[in-house]
Amino acid sequence: MQGSFKRLVEVGRVVLITHGEDAGKIATIVDIVDHNRAIVDGPTTDVKRQIITYKNVVLTDIVVKGLPRTIGTKALAKFLEKEQVVEAWQKTAWAQKLEARKRRANMSDFDRFKLMRLKKQQRDIVNRQSAVLRKERA
Repeated sequence: MQGSFKRLVEVGRVVLITHGEDAGKIATIVDIVDHNRAIVDGPTTDVKRQIITYKNVVLTDIVVKGLPRTIGTKALAKFLEKEQVVEAWQKTAWAQKLEARKRRANMSDFDRFKLMRLKKQQRDIVNRQSAVLRKERA
């Protein structure tokens, strides 16, 4: 029987850190301390091995299968490189949305103005084409 939860806390689960100095980075659960905390490590994303509470992370769909508990940092880095975890994360819509949000936050006023003008041009082209199609149907 399939449970309702898709993302379970398990060794090898990739998590997104939401609070603290490593916020916005991904790490991998290498061991479970108790029902509130886990040990995470992210050698490929510059996250040091640390105990972190589940309130400060979000579980992702990515799981590294066959990862032994309390694996060392160097061995974990090799495992993550082999499984291409960072590349898999960057392909997700979630990561792309976070990247777009970060880019938008770093825009200057003039960049926002240029973006508004481009969106307006695109909207005008679409409206003209849809008007032509409506006219052909009538």
